[in-house]
Amino acid sequence: MTAIICFELIPEALEIANLLVVILGIIFGIIMMIICDIFVDKKFNKNTKTAKNSLLKTGIIVSIGLAIHNFPEGLAIGSGFEASIKLGLSLAIAICFHDIPEGISMAVPMKNGGMKPSKVIYYVVLSGITTGVGAFFGSIVGGISQEIIALCLAFSAGAMIYIVSGELTPESSKLYQGRMSAIGNLIGFIIGVFAMNI
Repeated sequence: MTAIICFELIPEALEIANLLVVILGIIFGIIMMIICDIFVDKKFNKNTKTAKNSLLKTGIIVSIGLAIHNFPEGLAIGSGFEASIKLGLSLAIAICFHDIPEGISMAVPMKNGGMKPSKVIYYVVLSGITTGVGAFFGSIVGGISQEIIALCLAFSAGAMIYIVSGELTPESSKLYQGRMSAIGNLIGFIIGVFAMNI
């Protein structure tokens, strides 16, 4: 995701519109993700009595968070295709790789919390639908004008910056204190660069 943000989303947005539009889009994307994060924490982050309930609740919180943040990812894909087919494809590939560990991070606590496997699969798929909805709206909104495309790309970049720096990196560091988090980031970055040049 970092590679896509740095080498595709922001440069493409800067080619289409001026710096002010891009900065406003990035700031708006970050603010929207912070609001979503605060909402999820306030609404669902309450103490539970048993470990199983706690795991189940964690899975549900993660699924809601993923459903919310999958929308701007879809927005990036839809508006990316409006900008160029290469950008849209590279975004779709990078987001696909990124969504696999996200689905696992949602499914494992739900399964360990006692939810049936069929329900786990249902909720994982349901949280991914917002990506398609976002792509649909990104495509429609992006077709209005070049500046709207740039704003959508910058918004998605801002949302992704927050997701990477505010959620994924800290969470991976909590799970393992060694170098694996940094190695994972570097591998992801290389895969992102590779996906952009296919």
